[in-house]
Amino acid sequence: MSPSLKQLRYFVALADAGGFGRAAETVHVTQPALSQQIKELEGQLGVRLVDRLPRGIQLTRPGQEVLTRARRILTEVGDLAQAAQRAGGLSGRLRLGVIPTVAPYLLPLALTQLRARDLSLDIRVREAQTGDLLDGLRQGRLDAVLCALPLGDPDLSAEPLFEDRFVLAGSRARLAPFAEAPDRLRPAEVSPDQLLLLDEGHCLADQALEVCGLPARRQVDLGASSLATLVGLVSEGFGLTLLPELALRAETAAAPDLALMRFAAPEPARQLALVRRRGSSDDGWSKAIGAVLRQAGEGLVAQARAQLP
Repeated sequence: MSPSLKQLRYFVALADAGGFGRAAETVHVTQPALSQQIKELEGQLGVRLVDRLPRGIQLTRPGQEVLTRARRILTEVGDLAQAAQRAGGLSGRLRLGVIPTVAPYLLPLALTQLRARDLSLDIRVREAQTGDLLDGLRQGRLDAVLCALPLGDPDLSAEPLFEDRFVLAGSRARLAPFAEAPDRLRPAEVSPDQLLLLDEGHCLADQALEVCGLPARRQVDLGASSLATLVGLVSEGFGLTLLPELALRAETAAAPDLALMRFAAPEPARQLALVRRRGSSDDGWSKAIGAVLRQAGEGLVAQARAQLP
């Protein structure tokens, strides 16, 4: 007899939880019931999948191989269900991941437009750092991710949406030395001692280091968890930061003392894209949501360029 999808789900839950008790809670069954299913799975496959330890479990080498294949199978099954729901395009349930430096600025506008197109659309949004979102995408927990390029993963497909340029933000006093020649301002002129960044893991922090020509954080550090925190600090004179155009309207409204300057051309920028698994089913839903996200993003960027020519 072949393994069932239920057994595969239980096994993946066990591997993720690291113990029978926590795994049983995750899949909403009793611990003996889950244990029995794992034993049956091992019997059907003819191998031991886990070593039972006093405080948890450890996957055997065959167990690690089965886990990889089980995740792939469950992802494909999830894709099948989503394809059936979206047979008519953008409908059914959509699980969308968005990075934190985009979500609070773009989502309120984009989600309103998406729901206006189809009130039956069930949108589930997860906001997290790029690495976590892409892991969720690969494992089938997300249908698509809105993040910045590049990806460097041949198993993922990206549809570029719009360009989001960076501006220099700080107090008026901090920006005064650059005001003498604003049309020649380059990112490399920003002193590492003044540059404040987000926590490590935020792609925006890595992009800021790259555009300023800095190989590592060195003394460039803060560890702020949000752009709003950075903006509040730099508007009070605690250094400088790079702010994406997407955030300009919201953050300048919250911090009226914030001063901004554009860099000389070519301005540093990030390319935002809608990412999905290569080969996953698509009956038009990705183009439909991509169009909505692009329209919302380009609108916010156009407002930023009018606000700060």
